[in-house]
Amino acid sequence: MERQGLVWDDVSVFLAVARSGSLSGAAAALSIGLATVSRRVERLEASLGRPLFLRDHTGYRLTEEGAVLIERAEEMEAAARAFGSGLPEEPEVSGTVRLATAENLATALIIPALPRLRLAHPRLTLEIATDIATVNLHRRDADIALRMIKPDRGHVSVQRLGTLGYGLYGAQSYIAGRAGRLEVDFEQDELIAWAEGYGHLPAAQWIERALRGRAPAVVTTSLAAQLVGCASGLGLAVLPHFLTQPGELTCLDADLGIDQPIWLVTQTDLVSSRRVQAVANFLREVVSEQRGALSAARPS
Repeated sequence: MERQGLVWDDVSVFLAVARSGSLSGAAAALSIGLATVSRRVERLEASLGRPLFLRDHTGYRLTEEGAVLIERAEEMEAAARAFGSGLPEEPEVSGTVRLATAENLATALIIPALPRLRLAHPRLTLEIATDIATVNLHRRDADIALRMIKPDRGHVSVQRLGTLGYGLYGAQSYIAGRAGRLEVDFEQDELIAWAEGYGHLPAAQWIERALRGRAPAVVTTSLAAQLVGCASGLGLAVLPHFLTQPGELTCLDADLGIDQPIWLVTQTDLVSSRRVQAVANFLREVVSEQRGALSAARPS
């Protein structure tokens, strides 16, 4: 059967559904009926001969084909506005970008700087997933990632942005109880360890070697718990330099040999996406500005 010609109104509805994630949100944004939105989406999919959205109980999510068409649809939107004004116009960066990263990078590095990205691109939404153990870029669970493990497969673009440095830290209260001794004694010092399921982490492996079969002071499943336990004087912990505060924690060993590279990983077919480019540039700037704090111990 011959496909119908493309109708601009259908493209504008496609953008509205993609931005809101639902038919009702698109209907409200465009001030049209819900049935009209549904009909136009179906007409556009029939015209293109491919599904543009995955429908489930959470709403409408772009398929791989739909994600590829977003940029072209935004260009058409900008061209339509420019045609009305007679002036060329750059399409506004909008939509949602899914970022996968580690919890510590999200809470201490990315989110505090996020107002800058929002100010530059108010119609851009950043969706941050910190449970990176279950996020797979090859399954398109995320558009872009900031992580410490370099992918060795898949259609992704990879760029090294910096280094995440680690040190062995202790609280002033703990060190004072050791008569101010700064030398580490692996036969006597209390150490904070990671639970068994986290044995793949370089910090967990370092602590395991240091314990030499001894029992740790406490075992945790999160970096936040490690940081609080260390600051509370429970024992020594392996922590990223940039999470520690001078005066609260003292670095006893700033070079443990477990520093990790920080990789920016992007879906190859999204590298030219303006919204993904905006997020990638933001992440490059943030890591560059904090490169010293990320890689080295802060002065006491």
